[in-house]
Amino acid sequence: MKNQIVPVTGPLTGIGRAAAVAFAREGPKLVVPGPGVAKTKSLRGNHTERPMKNIIQKNYFGPWALITGASSGIGREFARQIAASGINIVLVARREALLKEAGAEFSRDYRVEHRVVALDLSEDGFMGKLASATDDLDIGLVVSNAGTGNPGEFLKHDRQLHRRTLRISTMANLDITHHFGAKLAKRRRGGIVLVGAMGAEAGVPRMANDGAAKAYIHSLGEALHHEFKPLGVYVTVLAAGFTNTAVLDKFGLDPKTMPMKPMSVEQCVSEALSGLRKNRSKVIPGRLNRILNALVPASLARKIEADLIDKGLAIKSASALARGLAT
Repeated sequence: MKNQIVPVTGPLTGIGRAAAVAFAREGPKLVVPGPGVAKTKSLRGNHTERPMKNIIQKNYFGPWALITGASSGIGREFARQIAASGINIVLVARREALLKEAGAEFSRDYRVEHRVVALDLSEDGFMGKLASATDDLDIGLVVSNAGTGNPGEFLKHDRQLHRRTLRISTMANLDITHHFGAKLAKRRRGGIVLVGAMGAEAGVPRMANDGAAKAYIHSLGEALHHEFKPLGVYVTVLAAGFTNTAVLDKFGLDPKTMPMKPMSVEQCVSEALSGLRKNRSKVIPGRLNRILNALVPASLARKIEADLIDKGLAIKSASALARGLAT
């Protein structure tokens, strides 16, 4: 089975897709029929890495860019690729030490300036502090990426955690896009990237509140794409699927054993910035992700996501119990 090429018809819906995922766990390649010549594809390696290049224009999106959630994962990679384009960076997150480390590294590697702003975007009044820390800078690009997933059953999470999630993903995005959107509109050029999540509009079981908050981001961003376009300001929503960051550990998911290999942060961010440059309203990175998003019914997508998260959380709970018994 390991070296076979298995033809699967209709792999993206219903039983066909379930068969595709089952075969993918064993490692064979899948021949996915479609228009024209069928192409061989492996669900375990469905994201093709692309060479990183300077893809955003300093004269339009510079001289400074602001990135929230920049201490790790997707946010840190946004900062790296933007710095590689020769644009100075403002790094915003709670963990100041990690921000300083990233800023020093990117300044050294790409010869740009950086500024660190340690803030918790879930706190009331953060916007005043962020505004005063950046008012002297000509910011041409804003990447709003702060936040993290909180997997689990809705009723088992504390209500305060749900409220904090909403403050980060809704109110913080509202404040940031309103404040910096006005500045960009006055410049008549620049861009905003709002980071959401693939499938958020359909609901995400075991991530009900997080998914709902991301759906707000999608709606806000796509509406502002239309409103800001005549002002010369580009707005793009990044609807990322599972991406290989430390957040996967919160879900109990191991990139090596997941049915579909998670995307690298490098490709995720590269596709997002490419979409911004073309002023696309929404970017779903990864060809297979785009196919699944287009063809898999919402009800089936919710079941697949729930099963995957349930399995990961069960493994994580069992591992924690085993560690506790061993001590």
